[in-house]
Amino acid sequence: MIRVIIERGPSDRIDSFVMSGHADYAEHGKDLVCAGASAVSFGAVNAVLALTDTVPVIDQADDGGYLSVSFPKGKEDDKVQTIIEAMVVALATIEADYSEHIQITEK
Repeated sequence: MIRVIIERGPSDRIDSFVMSGHADYAEHGKDLVCAGASAVSFGAVNAVLALTDTVPVIDQADDGGYLSVSFPKGKEDDKVQTIIEAMVVALATIEADYSEHIQITEK
């Protein structure tokens, strides 16, 4: 199962997120849950890098199955928040249909 943990700060802004695990919906190369979650998360991170001046701290496993992204504390960027909130909505849409394969938790 893919587990997504969204960490919010005191003002409800997203400070970081971690995605870990594998969907195991289908065999490697045919797993649409994995492909969808990966496309949404990497697309959001790439959008932050391309469209804002925010440089998040990114950690990922070489073989997949782990992505951690933290945003600088004290830097309020509404564009970053909009992009990452849109990512959460897209992941929740996947979760609604494939809850046995992806789970989102907010802290």
